[in-house]
Parts: sequence; C-alpha cells; structure tokens
Amino acid sequence: MTETKPSKSARKREYLALQKLGEELLAVNEPDLLGIELEDELLEALLEARRIKSHGALRRQKQYIGKLMRQVDPEPIRAALARLRR
Repeated sequence: MTETKPSKSARKREYLALQKLGEELLAVNEPDLLGIELEDELLEALLEARRIKSHGALRRQKQYIGKLMRQVDPEPIRAALARLRR
C-alpha cells in the first residue's frame, strides 16, 4: 500500500499550528523559557523576537520561529507550556 502525503492545506495547517505554538513561547517569561529544553537556534530566535519593535520584522521573525519549530518535536514544548500554565 502506498502512503499519500498530506495535502498542501493540511501541511499549511500543521505549519501554522507550530508557528502559533512558537508564538505562545514568546509570552513565557524569560527564566521559564530558559527552563524549557529548546534547541539553541530556536531559543535565540525567540529571544531576538522579544527585542524586535517593528511590526513587519516581528511578523517575519515569527515565521522564522515557525520554520524552526518544524525541526523539533513539539510535544515536550506543549507539555512544558501546560506545566507553566498550572
């Protein structure tokens, strides 16, 4: 049996969900953010996004964070965010 790849729309929904998860990380205070096990590049991108004031630049940075999120397992991040919300 051949497996079909997800449709373009399904992939886009998945990518947008990962970008939204990355944006949720921006709302976490820095000490808690540093406590979450994140890839160095992703952590740097999140810290850089906090310093950006320009709306357009921040939007592009959020897209970059979404791109980086595709390379990591989102479940540990979701679990860490759930713990922080309690």
